[in-house]
Amino acid sequence: MNAPNLIRTCSIWRSLEVVGDTPTLLILEASWFGERRFEGFRQRTGLLKALLSSRLKKLVAAGLMKTRQYSDAPPRSEYVLTEKGRDVYWTSLMMLRWETEWAKSGKISVKLTHKTCGKVFTPEPVCGSCGETISAFDVEWREGPGLGLMAPVYSRRRQQRASSEPATSLMDEAAQLMGDRWASLIMRSIFTNLNHFDEIRQDTAMATNILAERLRWLESIGVIRQQADPEAPSRSQYRLTRKGVEYYPVLLMLMIWGDRYYASPEGAPVVLFHKSCGKALDPQVVCSCCHEPIRPQDVTFELDEGAA
Repeated sequence: MNAPNLIRTCSIWRSLEVVGDTPTLLILEASWFGERRFEGFRQRTGLLKALLSSRLKKLVAAGLMKTRQYSDAPPRSEYVLTEKGRDVYWTSLMMLRWETEWAKSGKISVKLTHKTCGKVFTPEPVCGSCGETISAFDVEWREGPGLGLMAPVYSRRRQQRASSEPATSLMDEAAQLMGDRWASLIMRSIFTNLNHFDEIRQDTAMATNILAERLRWLESIGVIRQQADPEAPSRSQYRLTRKGVEYYPVLLMLMIWGDRYYASPEGAPVVLFHKSCGKALDPQVVCSCCHEPIRPQDVTFELDEGAA
């Protein structure tokens, strides 16, 4: 039997095994809107009952949700987020920010109000040390104490973007992108300057047919482009478009969440530094008006579900 391919340890990879799934993201989104009960989740997400039940059980098993009984006769339970589940909030806000700017699905619009300052705001990713807005060009990657090799483990999942199931999500395209684990891993590779097909395949341990299909899809939605390598014109490489570059804060916040809950005992696999201030990056999501860090309990949502 052949030894399994080994890949770099990565908190994004580990996080995607937990939340890199479109139905899971739809459930988490519904929870931000205050849904707690099974029927509410079903109506909000449009997921089939069996699929919804399966994902709720997995969220409880992963520690992102817990059940709480709200009725004795008959006994009934609701689903509430744990601290671990609430900590995905910044990733969700970055997905919403990207969707609003680039996808413009028009299905549901949302207005976020920060109760701390009382103003309608846009969530902004910033460096916790200097307060500057973070972009992919401002961050330097260095090897961390937890860097090593791991055998890739994939849970079998259905491809959701080919599904005919309805969705009432704010984040259609962002949820499809993160919910397709393969696509997110490709984006991670390209963000770390692995631009050729063979480099990406080796970095992700992905089958060639799956990699080729996902690259075509990422091109079709405009987040990457294929071009000739200037140093070897007969060889193609993949580069991020501006739309793809702007997706960076989503993966950044997902990595920070993975570092907190899934890093090895030695520490994070990768340490990030902010080039502008030279300090270790402590990324935060803040209010665009008062620049205070955003907490779930400090935000109200005003939905316009007739936007479509």
